[in-house]
Amino acid sequence: MKPSRILVVDDSNTNTLLLNAILTERGYQTVTALSVKEANASISKQNPDLILLDLLMPKISGFDFLQLLKSDEKTSNIPVMVVSAITDEEVIKRIMELGAVDFLKKPIDIQYLVDRVGDILIH
Repeated sequence: MKPSRILVVDDSNTNTLLLNAILTERGYQTVTALSVKEANASISKQNPDLILLDLLMPKISGFDFLQLLKSDEKTSNIPVMVVSAITDEEVIKRIMELGAVDFLKKPIDIQYLVDRVGDILIH
């Protein structure tokens, strides 16, 4: 069976390296993008099975990218888990309304991340 493909979108090299290490260690195929532009290029080649998305990024924010993904029929069915240091209730409510499947606060709880990724990819 082919491993699930996860796209990690975060403008921090440290965060993408950490998430990449955690996920590849557990058998997932990961692709990283440091910007929405890189993420779009990756998605145009092959849709991922899951996107882990940071909110605070230069040029195009995670909010705007999430909205774009969910409004495009080619990408609307890709589950998106937001991973962010922003923990404001209004922000979390907004991203869930935009179509995110979950929210994970930074610094990340590795076990929760691994469990949720597994749950999301099974369904």
